[in-house]
Amino acid sequence: MPFTADIAAVLALNFALCVAGFLILWRVAVAIRDPSFIDSVWALGMGVVALSTYAQAGNGDPRQLLLVALCVAWALRLGLHLFFRWRAHGADRRYVRMMQKAEAERGWSYGYATLRLVFALQAPLMWIVALPVQLGQLGAPVQLGVLAFIGAAVTVFGIGFETLADHQITRFKADPANAGKVMDKGLWRYTRHPNYFGDVCVWVGLFLIAAEAPLGLLSIAGPILLVFLFLKFSGGVTYERRLTKTRPGYDDYQRRTSPLIPWPPKPAGDA
Repeated sequence: MPFTADIAAVLALNFALCVAGFLILWRVAVAIRDPSFIDSVWALGMGVVALSTYAQAGNGDPRQLLLVALCVAWALRLGLHLFFRWRAHGADRRYVRMMQKAEAERGWSYGYATLRLVFALQAPLMWIVALPVQLGQLGAPVQLGVLAFIGAAVTVFGIGFETLADHQITRFKADPANAGKVMDKGLWRYTRHPNYFGDVCVWVGLFLIAAEAPLGLLSIAGPILLVFLFLKFSGGVTYERRLTKTRPGYDDYQRRTSPLIPWPPKPAGDA
């Protein structure tokens, strides 16, 4: 299907909304001197992009409704979980150290450091990752096929997997007896980042639903970027660097446990 001016306008407005939203939130972060809420906004913002696309191009097509419903369900679950975690535990140490280092070593102001290191790339990254729920809604309606139903199942599985992983780690951390211990039970026995794996399943599933739409195959850039960010630049990467230095036994857990895709752990002697 040709890339029309109407389709370009929808994508452009979505991008503008992402930029405007993150600029406003940047000012909020500077005012409270804490950008830690950005993780919850990342999830919630995806739901906003899906809803924005439907508001502009929605016509009741089942594919549109399926994409929006699944994306918003995921966004609300994860976004609210991360928001309330931030409210309960306060500033994320990653961002505290990042801002302190930028101010002390580079002489940057807090506002500039927060914009450059945290907020500057959020809008384009979110817009790209959310391509399945944008391009999957655009163009002429196409009847839902087998691929869409597989995608819906993968998405639901991902939401459930991530939800269970978050529940398990929350319970583990809430028990004082686990202070200083490595979480290697439940889903965390098979992957060091079951919550990230759940996210990947969600967006691969949404891509599969979108792939049957006229422009849907182009949205493959979204899940590819998401996996790349998780493996190279996510909080998990920086989190693990700290844990290998501060938590006894984490380096062994890291050697024997899959980084992302669930897999039986290696025996201790093979780690």
